[in-house]
Amino acid sequence: MVLIAALFVLSTSASDARRVLVVENASSEASVEIATKYMKARGVKNLLKIQCQDSSLDAGKETLPYATFKTAIETPLRAFLADHPQIDFIVLTKGTPIRLTGTPTGVAGNQPSLDSTIASLDYSERKDTSLISLSDSGFTGKAWVNRFWNSKERFSHAKFGGYLVTRLDAYTVDEADLLIRWALDAEKNGPAGTILLDTAPGHGLGDTKLVPRSITDSDGKGKAVLGELNYNEYDADMVVAGKLLEQKKVPVTVDLNEAFVGRKADLMGYCSWGSNDPKFDAEGYKLLRFSPGAIAETAVSTSARTFLPTTGGQSLIADLIQGRVTGVKGYCDEPLLQAVASPTILFDRYTSGWTLAESFYAASRLTGWEDIVIGDPLCCPYRKR
Repeated sequence: MVLIAALFVLSTSASDARRVLVVENASSEASVEIATKYMKARGVKNLLKIQCQDSSLDAGKETLPYATFKTAIETPLRAFLADHPQIDFIVLTKGTPIRLTGTPTGVAGNQPSLDSTIASLDYSERKDTSLISLSDSGFTGKAWVNRFWNSKERFSHAKFGGYLVTRLDAYTVDEADLLIRWALDAEKNGPAGTILLDTAPGHGLGDTKLVPRSITDSDGKGKAVLGELNYNEYDADMVVAGKLLEQKKVPVTVDLNEAFVGRKADLMGYCSWGSNDPKFDAEGYKLLRFSPGAIAETAVSTSARTFLPTTGGQSLIADLIQGRVTGVKGYCDEPLLQAVASPTILFDRYTSGWTLAESFYAASRLTGWEDIVIGDPLCCPYRKR
């Protein structure tokens, strides 16, 4: 704790800290502990204490009924935000449920992430937002078009609406606490390591000239209609991201071989198909190791279905957190491929000095959907010194 407290002075301005709200589940010891450490480390004063079921020890409690969310979280949160219009970032912590049921948005029309629901909190009240219907591969649902998607301008709630919501979560409280330390270490020492983009060449390669695909171009008339992206389009996005990073002289490896790349260390960034890669190496995935400040994304439908130890199912981002990644995006339920963050936008913004939260949200097409972003929203190792 001494290390974190000492670093905060070096890495956080008072103006940054004013933009952050921490939401603490007072019913969860884990939530309280992580919230306290984060606020001290970053000098954040804005705290909202809520009370709901503690999800830190029981996977069955990671899902919260929407009616309970409305009364226990949304109502006090809206009241706090009304009195604090400067808030842009909202931080949740382990012990706060990750998923809602019975909601107006989300896959099957009722189960988005709690995080992404908060991110779109005021979208229904604005005239410049679009609620779209998604239907593909047997999955249907509704989501909001993210107004910050592919923005060239830095985020503010006042301009874009919504909020950039991240959480500090992992298999254990200690691992969640380390997310804070890695962010601060990266800002003190700067980025170090290579960004690894691991394609699955069996898909073929999509048209790199179309990267990144817009939210509104799928019918050619500018309407907010999305179909599932072709798998080869995501590989094309990784290839374009690699070329862009090379131009910026950021160390990057774009792997175009069939073998899944695992067991790599000193990574500053990572993108792959995870367990959807035909050659997936589960042990190699769990042995990936990251440098402080590293961010990651995997095209895996349920990569954030739980933050508690489990067996079976698709690969989990919690294993990457255990490998010391500082920020990562995942999904509590089937998001469809168009919801997965664009590698080109994600790594371009991050290596240009944008914050972790800004980078993930600028790269994400939807909100009020299945998305969960892990990490300190203010983490910014590429900020000009």
